[in-house]
Amino acid sequence: MSIARDELLKRFQRIASEVAEREVPLASENTRISDLGIDSLGMLEIVGSMEREFKTRIPDDELVGIQTVGQLVDLVQKRAD
Repeated sequence: MSIARDELLKRFQRIASEVAEREVPLASENTRISDLGIDSLGMLEIVGSMEREFKTRIPDDELVGIQTVGQLVDLVQKRAD
């Protein structure tokens, strides 16, 4: 099941908005997640939601160094395929 990149970005935006409890603008792939006002705990919540939504598991060690929206989308896309 290959998921379209634009669909992953839209789902990231929706989930990030739910976690942040405010509307998060549709970010570019180069946007730093921290620049969206999302801290490390919020990042873990987003990852957990994306894991459930895409029925996948992302090991914690693969999250180390993830800073941009694009890096997270790459990881989810790789694990969900």
